[in-house]
Amino acid sequence: MPELPEVETMVRGVRPYMEGRTLSQLRRYPCRRKPLSCKPDFTRIARRVKGRIVREVTRTAKRIVIQFVAPGAEAEQLFEYLVIEPRMTGLLLVDDPPSREHLRFEFVFASAGSKETRPNVSYWDRRGLGTVTLYTQTEFDQFLQSGRLGPDALAIEHAELYEKLQRTSRPIKVALLDQKLVAGIGNLYASEILYLAKIHPETPANRVPRGLMKPLQLAIRDVLETAILYEGSTLGDGTYRNVLNQDGSYQNEHRVYQKGGTLCTGCGRIPIERIVQAQRSTFFCSRCQKKYE
Repeated sequence: MPELPEVETMVRGVRPYMEGRTLSQLRRYPCRRKPLSCKPDFTRIARRVKGRIVREVTRTAKRIVIQFVAPGAEAEQLFEYLVIEPRMTGLLLVDDPPSREHLRFEFVFASAGSKETRPNVSYWDRRGLGTVTLYTQTEFDQFLQSGRLGPDALAIEHAELYEKLQRTSRPIKVALLDQKLVAGIGNLYASEILYLAKIHPETPANRVPRGLMKPLQLAIRDVLETAILYEGSTLGDGTYRNVLNQDGSYQNEHRVYQKGGTLCTGCGRIPIERIVQAQRSTFFCSRCQKKYE
């Protein structure tokens, strides 16, 4: 957490507050908590982006990508990309943070005139596990081509999904978490996706029938797009918040995640089960989800 829906929600939330604006300062807040991992160091990042214009804010897998360009320039070699990976507890905010002690830095923008009312954007991270990396255009292209990230979960087609899953005999739930195979799916949504696709999470990935690839691909898209519509899931610890510091609401739509012991709403006959896979909780219905071996 945050997973693809939460990161996409952040991206859509901050776009109106960032795109087209000139960054006057990347201001670091004093924080006694675990420091963020920054490459290059924060001081050099702040110096390189100062005075640049935010051209575009997008998402790559579970990362926020902020594209900067020098004023008056459009040549690709002048683009730089600030990539933020929120990991467990990172948030982009335009409202008051959940707590000031975990504020890390703030995008301070130049005023566009006396009528400018848009607030700055801040980054908050309770556990400090997030990473911040500034790439040149060439470095960013190399990152995208490095093989570290597979096709985006919202873009992958069923034929490619089948080809990717044929490479591994790991349980399908574990395989879906491998960002090199499919980028963007995390633990929460993997359980929800497999329930909707009616596939048992312990099924070896390369044993899922080809005929189920289209339903699985549609389940991936359905769950993730619906979660984006509901602005993500805020779980019991309350860590995830949207850019206005408000709860997401997709947790109210969960079918199996964190519902162990409760009656399955699909079959209405047996309780949802919980197992541990790759040190993470998996939730499923053994009656509704078929295991292929």
